[in-house]
Amino acid sequence: MALQDSYTLPAAADMHVHLRNAPGPISALVTPTIRPSGVDTVLVMPNLAPKPIVSVAEALEYQRALQELDPDVNYLMSLYLHESITPDEIRKAKAAGIAGVKAYPRGATTNSQWGVVSFDPFHEVLKAMEDEGLVLNLHGEVPSSAAEGVTVMNAEERFLPVLKGLAKEYPGLKIVLEHCTSADAVEAVRILGDNVVGTITAHHLSLLVDDWSANHHYCKPSAKSPKDRRALLNAVVTSNGKFFLGSDSAPHDITSKKGAGNTAAGVFTQAHSLGYILTALEEAVVRDDIHACAVTDSALAGFLSEYGRKFYGVAPATRQIRLTRGAATVEASLKGQGIEIVPFRAGEATWGVEWL
Repeated sequence: MALQDSYTLPAAADMHVHLRNAPGPISALVTPTIRPSGVDTVLVMPNLAPKPIVSVAEALEYQRALQELDPDVNYLMSLYLHESITPDEIRKAKAAGIAGVKAYPRGATTNSQWGVVSFDPFHEVLKAMEDEGLVLNLHGEVPSSAAEGVTVMNAEERFLPVLKGLAKEYPGLKIVLEHCTSADAVEAVRILGDNVVGTITAHHLSLLVDDWSANHHYCKPSAKSPKDRRALLNAVVTSNGKFFLGSDSAPHDITSKKGAGNTAAGVFTQAHSLGYILTALEEAVVRDDIHACAVTDSALAGFLSEYGRKFYGVAPATRQIRLTRGAATVEASLKGQGIEIVPFRAGEATWGVEWL
């Protein structure tokens, strides 16, 4: 049994995207790919350089700059959990419609040098977030350390006790474990309360550890084992609100992905994220990782659109999209203003998107 040739679904909501500085050449290139991908709502990450978004004023200024690039996208904004943030700023954030606060373990990923060493100093801030209903978005890894036996392969596993500790200490705090990559992470999210959910990317549904040695596939958290990928795929089709789309689409100029020292972590999937997911599900059916009967319209609508909106308190989609097998081809690259970005699975056939 194969997947359908087409699916008609509510417009998608991508609750984890990187659009880079705006105005700027990368944001100008990638922001216009959001709506053609079938997405009308995005949660924008705050880890900009040379300075992250740490105040309400900065977040709103960033939002205005993105709206100039495409005013038809609903940009949900976030703050970077930083020592300068106070409970008063959290209350201002809630009043201003800021959706979440992102916590990066210091040194764990791109632009995380201002991140968290311990959550202890943020107790009052987290209590304010709990009171206000502001979401805590967690990059769920600890930094690699040879001395402590931590590598990219177990960095997420080592973080899970932190997740469980936060859920216990702040039982009313809405928490997202971002870009889950392991069976252990999926299980941790499932056993915690309804206030704890997880996002799953498009690329982690396809990649394994053996795949990401290619420069354009390298990301953090890294792709892991067949068992872990199978757990993610099953989480997509049996989410029941516990998991939803957060593509973690992370554009980098080609020069930072090869031939320039350490490869920048990130996979660009924004322009075809829904197609990548359906392709991954098709491939999973062939491998017998999931059954085709599990890929229902309701499962796809929930994971791609409904569950994320509900968790963030965003109204349901008012438009529909149609996804059609083989109706699009992933670009070889995107070029503009002296930059070039190579997308995931460049040159391959994928599902096309039509707005209805």
